[in-house]
Amino acid sequence: MVESIFSPDSVAVVTGAAAGIGLAVAREFAARGVRVVVVDNRADRLPEAEADLRAAGATDVMTSVTDVSDAEAMLLLERAVFDRFGGTDILVNNAGIQPGSAVFGPVENWRAILETNLWGVINGTRAFVPRMIERGRAGMIINTGSKQGITTPPGDPAYNVAKAGVKAYTEALAHELRSGEGKNISAHLLIPGFVFTELNCRGRTDKPEGAWTPEQMSGFMMERLRAGDFYILCPDNDVPRALDEKRMAWAMGDIIENRPPLSRWHPEYADAFAAYVEKD
Repeated sequence: MVESIFSPDSVAVVTGAAAGIGLAVAREFAARGVRVVVVDNRADRLPEAEADLRAAGATDVMTSVTDVSDAEAMLLLERAVFDRFGGTDILVNNAGIQPGSAVFGPVENWRAILETNLWGVINGTRAFVPRMIERGRAGMIINTGSKQGITTPPGDPAYNVAKAGVKAYTEALAHELRSGEGKNISAHLLIPGFVFTELNCRGRTDKPEGAWTPEQMSGFMMERLRAGDFYILCPDNDVPRALDEKRMAWAMGDIIENRPPLSRWHPEYADAFAAYVEKD
């Protein structure tokens, strides 16, 4: 069923697709002949993205300057895609920002992060998925989460809150689809590792050795989609899956063992966490 979705008969809408992870994912679809809708709020980046996708093999590319935090704009986008292609088969809610945040930092940062990183996913899903269900065709929704939404490390709480919300929302979506009329449509949570993009380059021009390229991550994503994974947990050159699993299990253990929150970063638990990571 998955291979039939990635075909010239299908239409994929990818948000935040003018660069980085979104563009790499769109390129994977284009290489398989999928008709691609590139969505971004940066109008100046769209012509280059379209040229990139056509070079990758896309025969039909639509671009749209749309702000995913605007629910009405997303509804208009869905209508435009329907009018041009007859509907959507693949929806990738990927658009995100990371300007930085602090618990008592500027509220504007909190609002912007939550409206784009969380509400962008909700708005995209609510705009596109009802008609995807109505069509009755096989399809999928891929929402970009983050490991920070699972282990919630100190340093950027608004981003963590948003990505934790994406995880919870996508889990609820998957349950809703498999329990109702959307059984032909699957939902997936993309959990990137350290991927070198404009979002996290922080002025660097050379990729750090520990990071994956967006292309490595998108290739891994396609592999795991074929395997039917819901949680697409991506490694990178520094962190293998086994270490990710231990970090995530330790985070849940804070509740089960009644440890202080974020005990992985608590000085009284540093030795215990190090020993836990070293255990086979």
